[in-house]
Amino acid sequence: MTFELRTYNAAAGKMGALLERFRTHTTRLFPNHGIQAIGYWISDEDPDTLIYLVRHEGDPESNWEGFKTDPRWVAARAASVANGELTDNISSLYLTATDFSPLGPAQ
Repeated sequence: MTFELRTYNAAAGKMGALLERFRTHTTRLFPNHGIQAIGYWISDEDPDTLIYLVRHEGDPESNWEGFKTDPRWVAARAASVANGELTDNISSLYLTATDFSPLGPAQ
């Protein structure tokens, strides 16, 4: 099981639209592609930064490929960026839980 920590830096004035896209579309499509949301946070230090943690069932790259090509996501993304991109930067870090982690292999 692989975890992924993702950080999105919203473009100027676009955090509300980014959160709405997650709320309305992204989170609803994840389960269809082997992606389970663990949690979402907004940085206390930078309110234009969204950080979230997901758990992947199977291969993360395959999960993302299926998600990115899902016609529902393609349409939702296209509509959400009609007036400009919602993010300036996206970073990702894959993580493997230790054997003593509450989210570890035995879970």
